[in-house]
Amino acid sequence: MGSSSGVVLELFIAIKGLGKEARDELNVDEKGILEDKFYAKDSNRSILITSKESYLLAKSQGIDAPYSALGENILIDINPYHLRCGDKIVIGDIELVITQNCTICNSLAKVDERLPEILKCDRGIFAKTLKSGKIRKGDSVKIFKY
Repeated sequence: MGSSSGVVLELFIAIKGLGKEARDELNVDEKGILEDKFYAKDSNRSILITSKESYLLAKSQGIDAPYSALGENILIDINPYHLRCGDKIVIGDIELVITQNCTICNSLAKVDERLPEILKCDRGIFAKTLKSGKIRKGDSVKIFKY
């Protein structure tokens, strides 16, 4: 089992009809992120984690997308895209398990029509909650590969 660490840069919730809203902390339980429009919908897709690397990749192709444009709930400073289903992430006092890679959706084309192709393997990963609690900006992120 290997591990690496980083930090939470930004946090967002999706609000029905309003898009993404930045938060300083998120309350998370086994059904997802409280107050998020996807809460209690599909536990395997309840939390989207994205790396700043995705934004840097887009920027390298001339796309200057603002944070939250990729639909993430949690933006971290390390790249988690090498993780597989079952690998774990501990953020602050919560524990998450990776459930799947995030597939590209057409909503990214609203940001830039090239974005779905550029980020086809680098948009983010979905996770579900194993241990509930709060996530705060600046919290440590520990990745455990099994």
